[in-house]
Amino acid sequence: MKSLSFQLISDDTPHPQEITIDRTIVAGWTARNVAAMEKHIAELEELGVTRPVRTPMFYRVSCSCLTLADEIEVIGHASSGEVEFVLVNFDGDIWLGTGSDHTDREAEAVGVTLSKQMCDKPLAGALWRLSDVADHWDELQLKASAVIDGERVPYQEGQVSAMLAPETLLELYAAEDQAKGGFSPGDVMFCGTLPAIGGVRPGARFEFELVDPVLNRRLTHGYAVVELPIEG
Repeated sequence: MKSLSFQLISDDTPHPQEITIDRTIVAGWTARNVAAMEKHIAELEELGVTRPVRTPMFYRVSCSCLTLADEIEVIGHASSGEVEFVLVNFDGDIWLGTGSDHTDREAEAVGVTLSKQMCDKPLAGALWRLSDVADHWDELQLKASAVIDGERVPYQEGQVSAMLAPETLLELYAAEDQAKGGFSPGDVMFCGTLPAIGGVRPGARFEFELVDPVLNRRLTHGYAVVELPIEG
């Protein structure tokens, strides 16, 4: 378990809330558009990552990986971020946030679950009530940029409609989760990502946001990536 302090925003009013996380799920291969998903699979195949046996996939990582910090430490120079929308079940109510499924790409060629466990998963510190955006869900946008070789460049951009809708993901997860019967209080789910502009690659900093153009608001976060040496 891990406790994180979020700002819960409903009707534009923030309320601080400590939330205890019991399980962290990382949903992969969640694209609605099969061609777009194939593009991302092909990107990772070039890095030696084996194709998934089914889509979507639901990976588990330790809750200790979750962080609200503005800096993470990684091993070597082979990791990169991925902007995603994130679902949080707090006392039976579903909240929406955004995070980065930062992943070690060299380890991903060995095993996806291993690679995801190796890196912290930064989250923005605020959440929206999912029901507040349900009527304009497909209008929401995900954006990310990275600092690469000293230059801030666009890294990902697109609408959440590129991924399966929350209700679809939760229904599919419930069908697989025989132990607890689905997305339960204390669960967090990362919900898939967009193709990288210019290809998957590391950077010294990663910034991401979830934009609601209808209610004119956004959730944002950024973090520095500190590379630790590989000594053996």
